[in-house]
Amino acid sequence: MEEQQPKRVVVCGGGVIGVCTAYFLAKKGAAVTLIEKSSVACAASGKAGGFLAFDWCDGGAVSKLARASFNLHRSLAQELDGPRSYGYRPLDTISLSINEEQRHSAGSTPSSNPAVPSWVDRPCRNPRTIGTTATTAQVHPQLFTRTLLSAAVDKHGVEVVIGKVESVEVEGGRVVSVALQGGRVVGAEAVVLTLGPWSSRLPLLSSLFRVSGLKAHSIVLEPKEPDAITPHALFLSYYPSHGGEPMDPEVYPRPTGEVYICGMSADAEVPDDPESIVADPESIRTLKRVAGNVSSHLVEGEARVKAEQACFLPCTDDGVPIIGEVPGVKGCFVATGHSCWGILNGPATGAAVAELVLDGCASIVDLTVFSPSRFVGGRRR
Repeated sequence: MEEQQPKRVVVCGGGVIGVCTAYFLAKKGAAVTLIEKSSVACAASGKAGGFLAFDWCDGGAVSKLARASFNLHRSLAQELDGPRSYGYRPLDTISLSINEEQRHSAGSTPSSNPAVPSWVDRPCRNPRTIGTTATTAQVHPQLFTRTLLSAAVDKHGVEVVIGKVESVEVEGGRVVSVALQGGRVVGAEAVVLTLGPWSSRLPLLSSLFRVSGLKAHSIVLEPKEPDAITPHALFLSYYPSHGGEPMDPEVYPRPTGEVYICGMSADAEVPDDPESIVADPESIRTLKRVAGNVSSHLVEGEARVKAEQACFLPCTDDGVPIIGEVPGVKGCFVATGHSCWGILNGPATGAAVAELVLDGCASIVDLTVFSPSRFVGGRRR
């Protein structure tokens, strides 16, 4: 008997969803080519916070996906030496309220509540534990994505191609290849489109649904005394002085000694080139002010600003990711629209799509609720 040839699968998009999909496809025996326009994890997958939560999506469509993916992150960390390779670690998570006017009022003092980490030495209120080392964790998203890709290439033979996807070629209702800018054509028995906020650039997808981009800003700081910063993620209710709009910034210390701070999100036009995304100066100034009102260790001068950045989170019209076979095109699959939970849900999405492509259905999680067919026939919400 002739040995069966591995299925040729092309994955378009080198963010966390694409890399996880390529990894699990190749691990299951497919011959995988990953196509990325710029560089792997150069957009949201490189600039996200990397926060993971087991049960924060409970009650919604993503609940089972999130729980499965949180556990899969733990397994991958054991397999790939995650604590050393990409900063995987469980951590406690706390919510706090900070009021700028309280900080600058006479006689204000730091909280004496034992629930508040010692490095949070500015006045704060209402500390509450909202996650423990059993239910919340973190990774460095760029290092995670690139570590997983290295394993996919070295152990499972994934080929990486840098090029811009021009079109997905279809014959007789079935995908046959991917055409790249410059004329190269990559043959395929299946194609998975993991293009994040750039999904709507392809007419094949934009004719069915819309994926918009939410521009999110972040800064990365390097404190002079990194050992003083304990592993506590902070979710803030932040009230600017002079009646400014309340904000919900987040603070993630990393095992590298860096501290990541994000917030200041707004709808914006997604540029064609991910490398051309620049941060809004006012948003960066605000995040620096937040940092200084959380901890004296994070004030400019006490901490070096390592990065000022922005990225686009892929969002769907109904707030639910789109994962499944594209209606009317056999062998063409899509996985996008994970919004702020892309890093968390990458592994389970990749594992489920790999099963869908190679086995015909997913066992790790039921993908029915995510199917792009929900947008067919004018049902787009």
